[in-house]
Amino acid sequence: MINASNQSGRRILSFPAVHPCESVSPATLLASLISLSQAICSFQSKFFPTQRRNSREIIRQLGIILLFLEEIRDRGVPISDAVSLCFSELHLCLQKIHFLLSDCTREGARLWMLMKSEHVATQFRVLTRALATALDVLPLSSIEICDEVKEVVELVAKQAQKVKLELDPHDELTTKQVISVLYQFERGIEPNLSIMKRTLNYLGIKNWNDCNREVKFLEDEVNFNCSEGDEREVPFLSSLVGYLCYCRVVIFETLDFQQTAATDPSETRCSTEMINFINPHDFRCPISLQLMTDPVTVSTGQTYDRSSIQKWLKAGNRTCPKTGEKLTNTELVPNTTLRKLIHQFCAENGVSASTAQSGHRSRDITRTIVPGSTASAHAMQFLSWFIAGRLVFGTEEQKNKATYEIRVLARSNIFNRACLIEVGTVPSLLNLLDTNDKSMQENAISALLKLAKHNNGQTTIMESEGLKPILMVLKNGISLEARQTAAAIIFYLSSTRENRKVIGENAEAIPALVELINEETAAFGKKNAIVAIFGLLLLPQNHHKVIEANTVPALVSILASSSSQKSDLTTDCLAVLAALAENEEGAKAVSKACGLSLIVGLLQMVTWRTGKEHCVSILMSLSVHVGEEVVAVLAKDPTLMPWLYSLLTDGTCHAAKKARSLIKLLHEFNDTRTSQWVTSSVVPQRSLHIW
Repeated sequence: MINASNQSGRRILSFPAVHPCESVSPATLLASLISLSQAICSFQSKFFPTQRRNSREIIRQLGIILLFLEEIRDRGVPISDAVSLCFSELHLCLQKIHFLLSDCTREGARLWMLMKSEHVATQFRVLTRALATALDVLPLSSIEICDEVKEVVELVAKQAQKVKLELDPHDELTTKQVISVLYQFERGIEPNLSIMKRTLNYLGIKNWNDCNREVKFLEDEVNFNCSEGDEREVPFLSSLVGYLCYCRVVIFETLDFQQTAATDPSETRCSTEMINFINPHDFRCPISLQLMTDPVTVSTGQTYDRSSIQKWLKAGNRTCPKTGEKLTNTELVPNTTLRKLIHQFCAENGVSASTAQSGHRSRDITRTIVPGSTASAHAMQFLSWFIAGRLVFGTEEQKNKATYEIRVLARSNIFNRACLIEVGTVPSLLNLLDTNDKSMQENAISALLKLAKHNNGQTTIMESEGLKPILMVLKNGISLEARQTAAAIIFYLSSTRENRKVIGENAEAIPALVELINEETAAFGKKNAIVAIFGLLLLPQNHHKVIEANTVPALVSILASSSSQKSDLTTDCLAVLAALAENEEGAKAVSKACGLSLIVGLLQMVTWRTGKEHCVSILMSLSVHVGEEVVAVLAKDPTLMPWLYSLLTDGTCHAAKKARSLIKLLHEFNDTRTSQWVTSSVVPQRSLHIW
């Protein structure tokens, strides 16, 4: 039988009731009906923000039905097939009633149920009629119980047919008040707080956490509707989100930071595969403005798509299209690091490179670039000005709350980030980093992280000379959480060439990141520092500085430790080593750190394809740049070749290409060595014969 309390995964105002199977025994069916009735009656002690009269009426009716069912059970009355059939229909009806009452008392859905009150009242009427029908056809005369109980059940059936379950006048009035506030927002008028306070009081939304639960529920509804392609209600849902966000920020002044301000690791955890936040403009060819599929770098250091720059050169041009500088040569150097980033960017965003080139992006990814409705847009603009004022003129407690509100508002909404940046919150947040208050520093640096995911946020941070205070937190932050968040900001700031240059030229930046890697910190603290370095390596001039800061030994140490069993951390370390090994200095540094045997071992140990690809890439780079001594070691390892051949069929395209090149190199080395042995053993014999 269905478990009425198990509603996991059920969407609100959906009633996935299951009809009892025909083979169920009468005793089991009766027991399940009693359990359902008891569950419905238990709602009597719960708070109904809306539909209070309708809920009380249907619970009262079920209380009488429960007595009737318990009478049958206690007397051991036999149940005929006709009664079982009616009980089966009654069971279906009670399931739906239980679902409806659960929705009416659901935490976080109070405002939405209010705005759906007319529809909900209709559902109460429909289910009450269904209950009346099930009782009306019930053959009471065949059930051997006292007449008094039968009469009560008959009375309930008649009342259920006649009762008027209408929209509660108080619900209707409150709904109109909410709509009037939304209309004011839509017209760009800041609403009267007293009206909004009355609505919150009516719904029992008493504090910041209550209000935040309401916001989260509505945001989930928006995301679900968008994912299902049904966006008819999205504008209205977005308006309600704006309404509640305004209430949460402006009306509820206090926030229990001990419970809610602790840094969520998911907020600050970065990865080399989190490239969907990296500026996609860096992935577009300056000539074609399309996503690059084969990025190459010319002598001026600028990167273009191979096909575009080749057309430019074939036309007789000998200058850099972007800078106008004269090209010292026409050599096109493959930018393999950027190519990996582009491939990961496409994979993360669920599009193919060809789709991305044509300019089509998933609506789910870009949905929050624009506001969901005019009302939500104006609400966010009012909020942004309110928060900006609190950051400057508020008390310490108000400033702290304002920083946390930015974290929440900007977490997953691009439009919100743009609004907050536009009103000047970034300089204020940077000023708040120099504090002895742990909570303030953590909230301010986390808020900056959210804003740094926006292009304008990165620009504003750099223009406000924000690198210095961020590096201060990275080096000497009050808490580890603040320091690793600062490292994550460096990662996002490194999304543009100009920022990579500025950060790389700062003598403290890269050493501070390496210091964080070397510390006994949580894995995602190391990860943030590693991927920040990975972003800086997109600028070739930073390679020497990264090597000089002893990054390679730090990464090799992580890979050699037990923490290397964590696939994501290992992948990030290997990605940085692969990028460094692409030039001679980096390859020699990896080889010097005893990385060769370690990489060979990891190739055979790691089970994820990205990790194997990085391993093969490193081995190939070492073979090319370090030379014969590396190839000789690899050629002697009998376990290596089978793994390389397996990558030809099981690896990614890039891994297969690298494996094929390495196999060819090893075969050529073995052939050369064999030829030299033959020459040294055969040629001298011929000489003796001639003499």
